[in-house]
Amino acid sequence: MEKKKRIKRPKLEDLIPDKERREEVVRRMYQGDPVVGEDGIFTDLLQAIVNAALEGEMDYHLDESKRTGLSNRRNGVNSKRVRSRVGPLEIGTPRDRAGSHEPKLIGKWERELSTGMDDVILSLYARGQSIEDVRHQLRELYGVDISAGTISAITDRVWEEITTWQQRDLAPCYPIVYLDAIHYKVREDGSVKSKAVYSVYGVNIDGERDVLGLYLSESEGARHWGLILEDLKRRGVEDVFFFCVDGLRGFKQVIQEIYPLSIIQRCIVHMVRTSTRFVSYKDIKEVCADLKKIYTSANRDQAAIALEAFGAKWDSRYKEIRPKWEENWEELMAFMDYSQNIRRMIYTTNPVEALHRVMRKVTKSKGAWSSDKGLIKQLYLVLMHNQKSWKRKAFYWISIQRELLDQYKDRYEKFT
Repeated sequence: MEKKKRIKRPKLEDLIPDKERREEVVRRMYQGDPVVGEDGIFTDLLQAIVNAALEGEMDYHLDESKRTGLSNRRNGVNSKRVRSRVGPLEIGTPRDRAGSHEPKLIGKWERELSTGMDDVILSLYARGQSIEDVRHQLRELYGVDISAGTISAITDRVWEEITTWQQRDLAPCYPIVYLDAIHYKVREDGSVKSKAVYSVYGVNIDGERDVLGLYLSESEGARHWGLILEDLKRRGVEDVFFFCVDGLRGFKQVIQEIYPLSIIQRCIVHMVRTSTRFVSYKDIKEVCADLKKIYTSANRDQAAIALEAFGAKWDSRYKEIRPKWEENWEELMAFMDYSQNIRRMIYTTNPVEALHRVMRKVTKSKGAWSSDKGLIKQLYLVLMHNQKSWKRKAFYWISIQRELLDQYKDRYEKFT
């Protein structure tokens, strides 16, 4: 049996060659001094390393000047305080007489050691923290006091990324697209207004889910959905097989104007919720069970029979329910023409509502946003930092692809 080779672990002398520094670090650790933060053990150590590195940069620069025949020498230091993930650092950037030295580790005008502090700020902000919350967390964790303006400026840097994301080219075909809106409060002109954030959540030809866009408007309406669909077309979406929507008035008409070949499936869950809005508490379970018999039928004919049976039983008490289903029958029963795998994917807008739960989870503590821009910025960061929860492949997609190919043939093959 081959003897396992022992890994040589570095000694403290190798890590901190300076004896006085080494003894100081060990002494402070044993007496329980803070490890990071202002005056932390490793904050001091990092500060010494950074200053040594800056001195090394100057030594190299002066050697290079000498090799090229230029006369140059040191000319003191510029002292400044910079931020880092382990706490604030007091550093001295060496100057040279010729003024030709450009420090690399921390530039002349930089106030942060590139240790990922921006990423920490964006991560905290993406988890629903307000700017003041982020300031408090950074002070508690790292002993760093960062102004609200600086944090706002750091989060504003993602705006260009958001703009690019909102205007990016999309795939030519999304077999399934879910449309829904979520509402938030925004301060505007001295008052708090409710704004609608329109979410477009699609499944592409390969079964990969993606958020195609977030759009902000004063309120939810079919006309604005029409503008959003036109934007999808402008960005390259030529065809959608199924649109899954709620019961917003005029939805069907605006979709058919832009994507006339698409199947429109109205959310069954929304319909059941609307149907039972005024049902007595003692009847609610029985009414829901009888409605379930309609949308779990084997085909449209059996669903129609189940609706007749529902009417015979409940029309005398809840006469408004059956007409609602009859009025929207085509959109409600569209999923009945497909197998269970496709039915499961399109009968409800629950997938986009699950996306909204991700957004709500980290924003529910907010009363109102200071601006539209601040709202979209935080929602975008929430989505980008929680992609595992929504950016995943659809279940049973190979089976769904076979059925789409069988149902739509040339229309489907065009995009594969």
